[in-house]
Amino acid sequence: MGNYVYGFDFGTTNSALSILDIEKNEVIKTFSDASILFFILPNNSSKLVSFIGQPAIDAYLENRLAGRFMKSVKRVLPRTSFTETRVYNQKFTATDLVTLVLRYLKDKADDFLGEQVDNVILGRPVFFDEDPTKDKLAQDRLEKAAIKAGFTQIQFQMEPIAAAFAYERTLKTNETVLVADIGGGTSDFTIMNLGPEKFRQPNRKSDMIAQGGIYIGGDSFDSAFMLKALTPYFGKESLYESTPGKKLEVPGMLYDNISSWEKMNFFNVQKVIREIERYYVYSGRNEQLRHLITLLEKNLGYTIFKEIEKTKISLSSKNETTFNFDKDGIVIDKDISLTYYNEVIDPHINKIGRYLDEFLKKEEIQPSAIDTVFITGGSAQVKAIKNVIEERFGPDKLRSGDFLNSVSQGLAWSYYN
Repeated sequence: MGNYVYGFDFGTTNSALSILDIEKNEVIKTFSDASILFFILPNNSSKLVSFIGQPAIDAYLENRLAGRFMKSVKRVLPRTSFTETRVYNQKFTATDLVTLVLRYLKDKADDFLGEQVDNVILGRPVFFDEDPTKDKLAQDRLEKAAIKAGFTQIQFQMEPIAAAFAYERTLKTNETVLVADIGGGTSDFTIMNLGPEKFRQPNRKSDMIAQGGIYIGGDSFDSAFMLKALTPYFGKESLYESTPGKKLEVPGMLYDNISSWEKMNFFNVQKVIREIERYYVYSGRNEQLRHLITLLEKNLGYTIFKEIEKTKISLSSKNETTFNFDKDGIVIDKDISLTYYNEVIDPHINKIGRYLDEFLKKEEIQPSAIDTVFITGGSAQVKAIKNVIEERFGPDKLRSGDFLNSVSQGLAWSYYN
């Protein structure tokens, strides 16, 4: 047994690795970066080059958005329909793509320590998917990726339970805590009995009261915003002349595809562009459809979703902001109020709220029995999420920590449990 163990939170938007020094009983370092991949085939070369995290973003911009860019890879883990994708001349399975992210942060941590660490506690959502078969597929793929990345001792821990362990180390009295982990892909909930002495206990099963989750997160909010607020700038509901004198609406499926990173990462771009070009001609050369073609041809997906994310973050502390996008002739300058944004994401927020109510009812737990709600995850700062919590438990019970790194640190602490 080595002196170190890694807590690894492979996330939809960001990933983090925390190093636990077993002898010192201390998390000594956390590395984090975006869960982003970028591939490019240099001129006169047959060897594919890959970048991960911030270097992927830098390379993507330096190469003027040319290449293959992937985000939210975690969301393909439970997809039985996803077997592989071809990037230029090379095939990648879901496991291959995840391995790149795991190995990237592992190498950073190993370099920091000056040794290879093969012991990892991997986080996983309460549900990768509500279908048990798909859920198992996702964990199996993640485990295989960890093995390919160089880990030989692999354990899994629920992400919200890990966050609970991180919060527990701040406590001075015993509490019954609801942990709400709102990530990019899922919203997970765990209820536990926590206390300042409990983390010393080797087995915490008796402190686990309930756990559950729903397959909705920050990516769902971003997709809803793209679909509702921005697709009209790209020709949504435009008409084209299918036959002389007969006009039809451009298929909505095109806009479903560009509103989801999960789909945008892997569809056949050239085939879709050819289809849109046909609609463009038969629409009388609608400028908005030309913008849709430019969006795909110029690989502007990441750029526009980055602006969507900025809007989301801005509205976590403001009541108004402006969505600005100006690339390759596509100009969008749209004032966005918090009220409007909340209306856009309201269907998803309502689903989370209903799920939380059903979760508490099923477990026969009254909100009054909860001492504290510890909220974490990259999407936990969205005001509508905070409202869901405060409406049910009151603002005084709401606590938060390190939104991005609580889970990885808690995963590392899970070594003792």
